[in-house]
Amino acid sequence: MAGVERGRVVAYILVKVLAGKERDVVDKILKDFYRNVTEARITYGDYDIVVRVEADNMRLLDSIVSNIRKIDGVEETKTLIAV
Repeated sequence: MAGVERGRVVAYILVKVLAGKERDVVDKILKDFYRNVTEARITYGDYDIVVRVEADNMRLLDSIVSNIRKIDGVEETKTLIAV
């Protein structure tokens, strides 16, 4: 895979948020997790935000996901781990 260091975990986190909170949640994710979040986009459909994360290990990924779930306005997440 081009652009990803060997051994890093890449994941896509799908996030559902309260109506009208999309921009606030994206801004908080980008601010708080800037070292690991390579992209965060507001989307239309079943999920409101898609976040791309690169982490050094599963423990760090778990921490990032857990903390995203605590952000005000987040209702649900689904994490897809890429190979």
